[in-house]
Amino acid sequence: MRLVRLGAATVNQTPLDWDGNRQRLERAIADARAAGVSVLCLPELAITGYGCEDAFFGDHVHRTAMAELEALAPSTRDMVVAIGLPVFVNKSLYNAAALLVDGAIAGFVAKQYLAGDGLHYEPRWFTAWQRGERTTVRVGDRDVPFGDLIFDVGGIRIGFEICEDAWVSSRPGSELGLSSADVILNPSASHFAFDKQTLRSRLAIDGSRAFGVAYVYANLLGNEAGRAIYDGGCMIASEGRMIAAGPRLSFSDTSSVQAVVDVTANRMLAARMSDRDKRQSLVHVVDVDFSPPEAEPEVPVIELADWDRGDHAKENEFTRAVALGLLDYLRKSRSQGFVVSLSGGADSAAVACLVERMVSFGVDELGLDGFRERLSHIARLRSAQPSKRAFVGALLACVYQATRNSSTTTRHAARSVAEGIGAEYLELDVDALVEGYSGLIAGALGRPLTWEQDDIALQNIQARARGPSVWLLANVRGALLLSTSNRSEAAVGYATMDGDTCGGLSPIAGIDKAFLREWLRWMEREIPALAAVNAQAPTAELRPSDAGQTDEDDLMPYPILDAIEDAAIGHKYPPVAVWRRMKAEFPDIAPGTMAMYVERFFSLWCRNQWKRERYAPSFHVDDVNLDPKTWCRFPILSGGYRRELATLRALAAEAES
Repeated sequence: MRLVRLGAATVNQTPLDWDGNRQRLERAIADARAAGVSVLCLPELAITGYGCEDAFFGDHVHRTAMAELEALAPSTRDMVVAIGLPVFVNKSLYNAAALLVDGAIAGFVAKQYLAGDGLHYEPRWFTAWQRGERTTVRVGDRDVPFGDLIFDVGGIRIGFEICEDAWVSSRPGSELGLSSADVILNPSASHFAFDKQTLRSRLAIDGSRAFGVAYVYANLLGNEAGRAIYDGGCMIASEGRMIAAGPRLSFSDTSSVQAVVDVTANRMLAARMSDRDKRQSLVHVVDVDFSPPEAEPEVPVIELADWDRGDHAKENEFTRAVALGLLDYLRKSRSQGFVVSLSGGADSAAVACLVERMVSFGVDELGLDGFRERLSHIARLRSAQPSKRAFVGALLACVYQATRNSSTTTRHAARSVAEGIGAEYLELDVDALVEGYSGLIAGALGRPLTWEQDDIALQNIQARARGPSVWLLANVRGALLLSTSNRSEAAVGYATMDGDTCGGLSPIAGIDKAFLREWLRWMEREIPALAAVNAQAPTAELRPSDAGQTDEDDLMPYPILDAIEDAAIGHKYPPVAVWRRMKAEFPDIAPGTMAMYVERFFSLWCRNQWKRERYAPSFHVDDVNLDPKTWCRFPILSGGYRRELATLRALAAEAES
């Protein structure tokens, strides 16, 4: 029996924050040392940050990263530590992991499969390493091994799968298994998406079983660079089962897990597999003169937070992810708080409540003093009374901006939500501004503007008239203005540019309206004031009140809109295929009506790509997104599916006859 204590640590890094990133890595290593960890895995590209984008092309970036690695090496005395960084070798840049052993760099392993889908653009910056290849890289006065390597550290063989390497069918782990690996370390930067941790867990468990290893997974944490949120969730699997799992979506800078694994037991598990591959491995073995100390046996215990188990998993994940994303965006942008234009409707109420959840979760985890220290740059927070409610008031200002078309219902709902969460609440009457703009154009055109002739223009000027005042309020406070548009609206352009799209960050642009309404009903148990919002049908409230305007009358029922978006954009189905799928999914809707909805979606989607190009940055909370900068690229000008929609109309007419 050969026992060794393994560890995985997450860190909340920021691209190119050299001093801060190194300090957090040093803290994670020190914490692991204090816990008796012998072999520690840290995340992918943890030295530079994962989201450096085209800054990776800067020569100084990979040079500084190597210098930071050398500076970190002494902190790894008597330990084995893996850290991710970019490495430049033979005119190519590689996404690599360094293995430091007893204070020295033992070698580097490069990523073989680069993530190039969704929000990932790794092939733009990095070169994929070829399996079985190896070379050396000059570090100081030494030539250090680099490539497809496995490290024999005192008789324990350690190999790597780097993030995407584990998600492909031909995982490098199979070759590592042929080389009798005992431990596979996986430094990752795997962004948050709903239920993604379940998939990661399977990769770790299946890897440990199939390759006969202890599998150690370390992921990044937090809103690292603005859009992607990383949920941490470090794991250790051994003998085909999970033996340690760390917290997810933590507000702390670092967290870690440790577990004692029986190397011999994994070797015997591999020996019992009757179908073991007998091919010769291409992986080169590097011998390292260091032996991890023997650990004492222990019973593994996995402790998950209450929210990370049971019912309402999606609601809990959404709330925690966006709350963490908001906190990190606030502190990393050095903003003095948030401003929300609170309409009394669902979207703006959701954004305001997510800020309140940010405070609530942060104080629960860090304590009042710890939360205040986390945002110590905010003067209003430093002077606030030590309570969650006072902290919300210091960080969030909500403003209701009325026109003659605003109702007492939405005014009451806006005030109720702001008061219910403890936000500062302001009311402005912008009707005179709307009339002023309308009068200017009417005078220039020589005719009055009417709802019969100028419907959209008169709606839009109300939304746009609210923009300057709410921007001014945000500027006066030095705060970040939060846009309140959702994903369903983004799909069809149901938003006024420079109106309700105003903002520097759009927290809910990655989530659909149907789910948001469900989430608000779920949140009502925590924030009872939401009852005033949930009782309403969603409305832009831009036409006169006797028009009875609702969002779904303007567009279509939100569940249908979201289902069409999933088929058309997520699965790339053409209009006829979408129509056929929708008929099966919503059999109570007449074929002609459904065809009208599908045509409306495709027409509005194509017409409004320019709006999506201009939206404020949004959080990526699902594996499918409409943000052209992180997932869905589409031409601003296109043929608009005219031929396909003509075919759809003909088929729908035939179905109705």
